[in-house]
Amino acid sequence: MRLTSSQIEMIRNAAQVVFGDPVRVTLFGSRVDDHAKGGDVDLMVEVPNIVDEPALKGARVASLISRAMNGRKVDVILKAPNLKTQPIHEIAVRNGVLL
Repeated sequence: MRLTSSQIEMIRNAAQVVFGDPVRVTLFGSRVDDHAKGGDVDLMVEVPNIVDEPALKGARVASLISRAMNGRKVDVILKAPNLKTQPIHEIAVRNGVLL
């Protein structure tokens, strides 16, 4: 996994600031591969509660993380009881790493 321990902590904290506790964050995509280079940060944020304004909150988390990582591109998908599960969620669960 190509994230430092301080980046992992910052990512988890950003998700908690926006969604509260409990929240689970999974890293997936190219950043999971230690041999890859570059790439954006793909995250799945899971919450057990209904999420109001999911697009706004997902963008807020991505923005907080991107700013903390010097403008690195960050993609956030949400998983919550009121949101439809998409194939990308299954990919994140299957190939991702819980932070």
